Amino acid sequence: MSFKVVGIGEVLWDHFPAGRQVGGAPANFAFHARSLGAEAWVVSRVGRDEAGRELRRRLENLGLRTDAVEEDSAAPTGIVTVRVGPDGQPLFAIQHNVAWDRIAGENEGHRAVASADAVCFGTLAQRSEVSRRSIRALLRAMPTGSLRVLDVNLRQDDYSREVIEDSLALANVLKVNETELAQLAKMFGLPDDERVQVAELTRRFSLRAVAYTRGGSGSLLHCEGNWSDRLGESVELADTVGAGDSFSAALALGLLAGWPLDEVHRRASAVAAYVCSQPGGTPELPNELRAPFLTAWCQRAGGRSPCP
Repeated sequence: MSFKVVGIGEVLWDHFPAGRQVGGAPANFAFHARSLGAEAWVVSRVGRDEAGRELRRRLENLGLRTDAVEEDSAAPTGIVTVRVGPDGQPLFAIQHNVAWDRIAGENEGHRAVASADAVCFGTLAQRSEVSRRSIRALLRAMPTGSLRVLDVNLRQDDYSREVIEDSLALANVLKVNETELAQLAKMFGLPDDERVQVAELTRRFSLRAVAYTRGGSGSLLHCEGNWSDRLGESVELADTVGAGDSFSAALALGLLAGWPLDEVHRRASAVAAYVCSQPGGTPELPNELRAPFLTAWCQRAGGRSPCP
């Protein structure tokens, strides 16, 4: 018996120079959680257009549940133009007034979160009042004790201190990268030391865990008073699209499995490093990365499900 996870927020087409790919941090999170053996749902909204129909088909082909992907007759499916810089970092041009700006939180979405073990949500999809209101209602409908992972995505000018502060109050796990942590530190008047910043965010917002990713310099986890610090893994970089989302997915599932913090960290880092070595945000993960998670679900089911 595996865990049920939900990605709530933007789902869209990422337009790369080489072609388009499924995108949006919540969808990437759900994809990687599904690859690691979870039952994964996406709560979002697409246009009633060919791009939306194809996007839904692609999500289903990736093994994701799309029952809660709404359809909008007035707004188009979201598109983001992605250019990858010489350092492998993606540069985004994000459309406004698209379908995921109008997430309604319909019955299927509430059904998805009502039995979820973990959800991942971000700040980007909350740039519109409609989606922001719906996402918060969905978070409040989750079971007590479930993981609510906030992935801070500070894209363009599509965020505010109020949205970030309210989102942190709804979350119990925070995923943040080095650029975002610096901005949060400035926003909330935190000291210069990064460990102190992480600890203060944990304390101030009563978070269970904070994951701080530092690109090639590694990552830092703080969970219930414990720390785990890892150097970056050496890989031939393709791009970093989706790497943070894959880290969040592995982190959430590792925490749910009850693994020691260093083991959670090691496996999440290995997953993210592999994603960095592949183009795009949703590469298939190799069996050696998936196997520990699948074995854990097999053991959780008492051997009643097939083991790898």
